[in-house]
Amino acid sequence: MASTSAEIIAFLLTISGWVLVSSTLPTDYWKVSTIDGTVITTATFWANLWKTCVTDSTGVSNCKDFPSMLALDGYIQACRGLMISAVCLGFFGAVFGLVGMKCTKVGGSDQTKAKIACLAGLIFILSGLCSMTSCSLYANRITSEFFDPSFVAQKYELGAALFIGWAGASLCIIGGSIFCFSIAENSNSPRRGYAYNGAASVMSARTKVHNSVPDKTPPKHFDKNAYV
Repeated sequence: MASTSAEIIAFLLTISGWVLVSSTLPTDYWKVSTIDGTVITTATFWANLWKTCVTDSTGVSNCKDFPSMLALDGYIQACRGLMISAVCLGFFGAVFGLVGMKCTKVGGSDQTKAKIACLAGLIFILSGLCSMTSCSLYANRITSEFFDPSFVAQKYELGAALFIGWAGASLCIIGGSIFCFSIAENSNSPRRGYAYNGAASVMSARTKVHNSVPDKTPPKHFDKNAYV
């Protein structure tokens, strides 16, 4: 029962983390910067993995998509690949996790389901690591440019999408680890042995019945001619 509850908790954690990671990919604010005037913010610059935009004080946004994928910086291409891999791995991990849970009716025996659940945990851990690496790589580029005194272009700060991605990756890693421990709990559970005592029980029952029935055979009396 405890193992089933742990698997349900792990499944909820991993699904929540996968949803957060999936929502991070199209989120706008991966990095953000503002230009402040004397009273109000005159412009807000923000960018993600697909475009860069600017919003003026009236709320009008002008966006520009990245013109060529091959002309992008290497870290943006790496972040795109890692995030797409994280989303795809999370999908397959959710399928394997649903099949490997003990509370479902598919997947075969308990040992087979435990192996499938462990595989789902490894997939979710890999998905979380891909998302964590992508967000950390993007954040490292932002912080290195921000603290570089020789960098004269527009400097950005960390956006909300990075924190959402880190949170989703952490949930995937934690839930995947719980899934991996399920195979250890299943292997340590004692097995019940059943001994077949059918023949012995039948023989003992027959013996008891035979002993319980009194012998009503009349005694035989032989005369002396019977021994000749």
